[in-house]
Amino acid sequence: MSQDTVRQSHGPHHASPPEAVVRRMDVDPRSGLSSAEARARRDLHGPNALPASARRSAFERFLLQFHDILIYVLLAAGAITAVLGHWIDSGVIFGVVVINAIIGFVQEGKAERALDAIRDMLSPRAQVLRDGHRREVPAEELVPGDIVFLASGDKVPADLRLVEVRSLRVEEAALTGESVPVDKAPDPVGRDVPLGDRASMAYSGTLVAYGQATGVVVATGAKTEIGRISEMLGKVEELTTPLLRQLAAFGRTLTWVILGVAAFAFAFGTLVRDYSAGEMFLAAVGLAVAAIPEGLPAIMTITLAIGVQRMAARNAIIRRLPSVEALGSVTVICSDKTGTLTRNEMTVQRVACADRQYVVTGSGYIPHGGFEERLDEGSRAIEPAGALLDSARAAMLCNDAHVRREGEDWTLAGDPTEGALLVMAMKAGLDGGFEREALPRTDVIPFESEHRFMATLHHDHEGHGRIYLKGAPERVLELCARARSEAGDGELDIAYWHARMHEIAADGMRLLAVAVREDADAMRELCFADVEGGGFTLLALFGLSDPPREEAVEAVARCRAAGIRVKMITGDHAATARAIGVRLGLDERVQAITGADLEKMDDAALAQAAADNEVFARASPEHKLRLVTALQSRGEVVAMTGDGVNDAPALKRAEVGVAMGNKGTEAAKEAAEVVLADDNFASIAAAVEEGRTVYDNLRKAIAFILPTNLGQGGIVLCAVLLGITMPITPAQILWVNMITAVTLALALAFEQPERDIMRRPPRAADASLLDRFVLWRIFFVGVLLVAGGMGFFLWEIDRGQSLELARTAAVNAVLVGEAFYLFNMRSFRESVFSREGLTGNRYVWLAIGLMALAQLAFTYAPFMHALFGSAALDAATWLRVLAFGVVVLIVVELEKLVVRLRADPKSNA
Repeated sequence: MSQDTVRQSHGPHHASPPEAVVRRMDVDPRSGLSSAEARARRDLHGPNALPASARRSAFERFLLQFHDILIYVLLAAGAITAVLGHWIDSGVIFGVVVINAIIGFVQEGKAERALDAIRDMLSPRAQVLRDGHRREVPAEELVPGDIVFLASGDKVPADLRLVEVRSLRVEEAALTGESVPVDKAPDPVGRDVPLGDRASMAYSGTLVAYGQATGVVVATGAKTEIGRISEMLGKVEELTTPLLRQLAAFGRTLTWVILGVAAFAFAFGTLVRDYSAGEMFLAAVGLAVAAIPEGLPAIMTITLAIGVQRMAARNAIIRRLPSVEALGSVTVICSDKTGTLTRNEMTVQRVACADRQYVVTGSGYIPHGGFEERLDEGSRAIEPAGALLDSARAAMLCNDAHVRREGEDWTLAGDPTEGALLVMAMKAGLDGGFEREALPRTDVIPFESEHRFMATLHHDHEGHGRIYLKGAPERVLELCARARSEAGDGELDIAYWHARMHEIAADGMRLLAVAVREDADAMRELCFADVEGGGFTLLALFGLSDPPREEAVEAVARCRAAGIRVKMITGDHAATARAIGVRLGLDERVQAITGADLEKMDDAALAQAAADNEVFARASPEHKLRLVTALQSRGEVVAMTGDGVNDAPALKRAEVGVAMGNKGTEAAKEAAEVVLADDNFASIAAAVEEGRTVYDNLRKAIAFILPTNLGQGGIVLCAVLLGITMPITPAQILWVNMITAVTLALALAFEQPERDIMRRPPRAADASLLDRFVLWRIFFVGVLLVAGGMGFFLWEIDRGQSLELARTAAVNAVLVGEAFYLFNMRSFRESVFSREGLTGNRYVWLAIGLMALAQLAFTYAPFMHALFGSAALDAATWLRVLAFGVVVLIVVELEKLVVRLRADPKSNA
């Protein structure tokens, strides 16, 4: 019977008793499968490995980089300039196209590498029972029905239905988002419980943190949960960024406008002005070359690359250039909780004793912090003593974890909960080495899920013995007769302790209790009967959680101030998620929508829930993916953050996937466009600011470059309409475009963020790259440049100067006008007439200096005369050209003043 048939006919394995699953898988648990049967099943089900996805060849991927309309326009421009014999200009254009193709080719394999990273999570070896003998085999040889043994430190090699369990805890954060290792037991659970609550299962790719177990393989390869995520990831449609969508639309529009105007000029010249077809073809070519912004792709690439460098300095590593700008356009950030908004480091935050309650400061495994006593009117710092110090000592000694310092970092070896208790004891001033030497451990009962406690026997050097007990509060309370307070030991007030338990649990914290029995002088061994006989004194109740990062709280507030909503989507429990959401300030009325709630919703209801709520708990990979897709269906631009393989499909689907660099899985990193080097949500807010700056600078560069193209195209069109000699040749047009892009426009890539950039609302996802204001500015300045270029050409011709000199004057007028306009474009609306406006970007002056040198060569170098048909200008002509540049500067500043006055009549320059 095939594995699929088994599942369909018998239901989910986690809901069936282990004996029934063993029978279903047709295996003897005492001897395992025979080698022959294992081979037969492997032939039926295939190897225990994730299938490789079909991929395009490298050559196909490279060719597809040229499949873009703007690239077609550039290739046409390169071909035209080659036909005209201008090989240098043609080489520059083709060079830009090839460089862009190479960058895209290198980045193209991202989705495939994400699948490879998931495949790498599978365990390489497994301990299995075959032919009645325990043996180690490659994990890919496992088949459904194999009996597998697990021990602490093992990576689970396939999906297992647990049959026998001894104190098993499994780290499932990468798969479910659960922030602490999960206790496992062989008992069946409900059919419809979410993945994180299936305590009877161990899933492929997760890690055994503690204990041992035996399980039967119920799914291998692509049929495992991790295989299902891999398949889902392969099917996820990766969306383009808003910038790429806008550029595609811009490229299409520009192409048709250029072709239409060139065709009109050709028809008008031949039909109305009686030019020959050959003459008008060259004129139409010149018009097309003038209108094509050849340098724009290079400027955009450089602007994005500068943004990459700035973000890297703020710990955001960009894996794909367009994602730089996309970060600046996000309207919603969907964040995983564990390891992203929190450190994924359990911390004791509350301690309840019999008569007092305390708050523990500090977070994570760094033993820095202290204790504050909770009072009606607030809190006060205290030095641990009495019952509090006794409970800290118990937590340290009834403990198998170790925390050590490695350079500036503190690392944990052992269970995260025990690590949190150990760090809390260190904050209380206890030294682990001294305490263990003063009270050596004589015996131990390890934690077992069926007993729900751990106990240790200790004797001091005078022979006095005591038993420390740590475990689930309900279980520990059953074994206690008294409780310790500052006044001494007294009667156990069950109602008081249940009230404290309810209070701490309501804050989303996990509960743990510690107790002591101090009449064990004669004991040398510890057995369950010694503990279950009771007689313990309750010391304290601890509240533990994985707290939010302090900087994450600030970053969430900053994002919300910028109009960006932050939503937390986690696999953790609803109460924990709700408590963290409140502390993060996500919403005053935080409520957690669970995965079970989402399952009941159709797409319309889900989209509404995704918009209205900020916290989603017990979410599976499918839920995360559906939530991201639902938000996108409402026009949101979504950034998704995460660190686990369970986040990978949603990371890939979002416009910007953001993975954690330190604790994130390779699958998450490969599916994401951005990797945070410091695993800090606050770095996302910094990256959003940089992204908005990049978009601002791109718009400035476009609004700066396109008037040059409009101006030159307008000059050529005016010449055709007036029936006069071309004031500027195609070669000179290419020279102007190259100088504008390589020198002047590049300076705008270095502009710093404007003052209000993080107080603006996010731009609409469908907002045009060229809105009405930018189009007006392009037209307005383009007309000024047409007037300047045509005016200088006609002036010099009327004075009887040569055609070469008149054209040189026109070219210099256009470029000098652009140089002065560069100052205007440092801000779309703010005045440039200030010290900051004139000197705030040193690259502006550097670019103008380089342009001046290039134009002096263009005007006076004999070889440039031969290449471009230019001629030397006298001083008087230069003064007129410079005066025209000043006029452009003043006129555009006056236009900006009018815009500001219309926006706010009370404002002044």
